[in-house]
Amino acid sequence: MSGEEKKLKPGTRVTHAGRREEWTGPVVNPPVWRASTHLYENEAARKDANKSNADGGFFYGRRGAPTQWALADALTEIEPGAHGTVLYPSGVAAIAGALLAVLKPGDRLLMTDNAYDPSRSMATGLLKRFGIESAFFDPLDLDAYRALFDQPVRAVWLESPGSLTMEVCDIPALATIAKEHGAVSLLDNTWASSLGFAGLQHGCDIVMMSLSKHIGGHSDLMMGSASAGERWYRALRRTSQQLGHVVSPDDAALAARGLRTMAVRLERGTESARRIASWLKDQPQIAQVMCPLLPDDPSHALWARDFTGACGLFSFVLDTTDAGACGRVVDALDLFGIGYSWGGFESLALPIFPQQHRGVMPPTNVSETGARAAIRLSIGLEDPDDLIADLAQALAKLDD
Repeated sequence: MSGEEKKLKPGTRVTHAGRREEWTGPVVNPPVWRASTHLYENEAARKDANKSNADGGFFYGRRGAPTQWALADALTEIEPGAHGTVLYPSGVAAIAGALLAVLKPGDRLLMTDNAYDPSRSMATGLLKRFGIESAFFDPLDLDAYRALFDQPVRAVWLESPGSLTMEVCDIPALATIAKEHGAVSLLDNTWASSLGFAGLQHGCDIVMMSLSKHIGGHSDLMMGSASAGERWYRALRRTSQQLGHVVSPDDAALAARGLRTMAVRLERGTESARRIASWLKDQPQIAQVMCPLLPDDPSHALWARDFTGACGLFSFVLDTTDAGACGRVVDALDLFGIGYSWGGFESLALPIFPQQHRGVMPPTNVSETGARAAIRLSIGLEDPDDLIADLAQALAKLDD
């Protein structure tokens, strides 16, 4: 993509990204290439294929074909500063692949304390078994974070907003401190996506996303990605191939289709979430709404400074210490499904217990004791008036 093309607005970029003529031919979408074996015209062609390891060169099914190449190319085009993108069979596979591309036995990893739980489990499980030490940190306490570099640090894992409790941290500052000490910064950017936050341009070295969320958009595929500049892209690609990671061409086609409408879905979900969060804030059954889109949220200033977009995911805390209350509210909802993941066209509600997934950060976003019931909402494409009415009737049942 040329410099002029990179200045295009997000909606235009996701519409055109990855649609190279050599991969799509005369049709709009890249065809689905299902193949394990790639055939060569002759022995000389087979030997020549061994000389290059790049998207666009046929070799064997694990290295993909035009369907996967077009998706990876599109994701690279919409991530400012990226040299390339690696695809993974799930978001968690992308987390593992990115960390293993950077870390080796004896290294030390710093991980934000409000990271997605599978990221935390990666640090305390798989990486620990491989002889990699991990320490969790409060991303809102820069002084305490800086002090952790009194010992060598190889990598820092960031996520913003934080999982469940939605704190926005100062990514540029955290990444700068890491760089000053020779550490690699990795960012889980699934919430905002590259359309809402340019992770590489804000100082990170590797940006990971779960494509199962916004890019898929229809709750029917599992996939992840990691994008980086040339140095770390090559490390990501090498490690992914060594682990045997490959994504289905059918799923790649679904993700590419979802990508084309992601900008409008994100815009709709963000505006609906802003309206619903504002309404929830004024309800007597609510103790706190955790949504950086709201002007009075503690994270709003950082979000407004660094982000160009958002999504429909946020959380709220009920004004009760009855831990079962969140389950009763969720059960009373008619239009919200109960399920994991988010970013689809349908709205979801999930009881959450952040205090079970924290080791360093104080649970101030839940209560001083961490005992209050909380719910995470993923706002889909339903009319926000209908979703508000559904939440109103469910909350009213708490007063019965």
